[in-house]
Amino acid sequence: MPSGATRIKQNGKVIMTIRWYPGHMGKSHQEMTELIRKIDVVIEVLDARLPFSSSNHQLEEMRGGKPCIKLLNKHDLADPAVTRAWVRYFDQQAGVRAMPVTARQLGDVKQLVKLCKLLVPKRGNPGFPVRAMVVGIPNVGKSTLINTLAGRSVAKTGDKPAITKAPQKIDLKNGVIISDTPGLLWPDMDDQQGAYRLAASGAIGAGAFDYADVGLFAAGYMLQRYPQLLESRYKLEELPQDDYGLLEAIGRRLGCLASGGVVDANRAAEAFLRELRAGKAGRISFEEPPAPQPEGAADGGVEAVDRRNESNPEGIS
Repeated sequence: MPSGATRIKQNGKVIMTIRWYPGHMGKSHQEMTELIRKIDVVIEVLDARLPFSSSNHQLEEMRGGKPCIKLLNKHDLADPAVTRAWVRYFDQQAGVRAMPVTARQLGDVKQLVKLCKLLVPKRGNPGFPVRAMVVGIPNVGKSTLINTLAGRSVAKTGDKPAITKAPQKIDLKNGVIISDTPGLLWPDMDDQQGAYRLAASGAIGAGAFDYADVGLFAAGYMLQRYPQLLESRYKLEELPQDDYGLLEAIGRRLGCLASGGVVDANRAAEAFLRELRAGKAGRISFEEPPAPQPEGAADGGVEAVDRRNESNPEGIS
């Protein structure tokens, strides 16, 4: 069993819970809390496919009243209509501006510098640069964003999460100074649906989850939300009725077979997740923003809007 996972009984069934909080994250959280007092604007890099699950929910309290730019990175992999809905949702929040970006695209990133100066009009001049801090979960694209902004390689990047281990400061020489911070999660992952979305997106270390379980989660979600993409990508004349059948069908298409022609569930899940992460199955979003609430109605939150996404492993809530 993965080292970051535990198996518990819930509703009479054994399920896997995901826990992943590498040791450097606790120290980095303290450093971020101190650093945020000295900056002018927070740039939170989110995964456009799962903006809620990839957001650090402790950040709102930490930043106080300082403006926040929420960058929906990897929007080229996300469902465009859903991304537009998320931008509208975030723009309605006090002190928050949102914009979709692809961190490697210079044109996208240039708009970020302009927005930083717009939100902090008293700074951004020679001798008084805008002091911005880039935050986000592991593997969301912070370092790629900073390298694009700087026009050179100043931050380590890689396919595995948690590459950046310590904060660093980069002067962009254009009136903005960026503080890069390590990717942070939270020690208590009570939202296991969110944890499974993070694992499916590649934000959680592979040693913390079981590929077959997360692959089944992703297969069930895709079956409900994007069946046409599955039919097109995997040339399936008839879609299986459940996540198990779908993962087996995909495993056969991708050649993930063990001896005797039996589908290797772990290999099939790993291959399927790689395809989803790379956008080979099409542009998808794992969650949608809350629907507008009538005045005086209770806020149902993201989970209330995301009921059709409840293709998580059975028993996880």
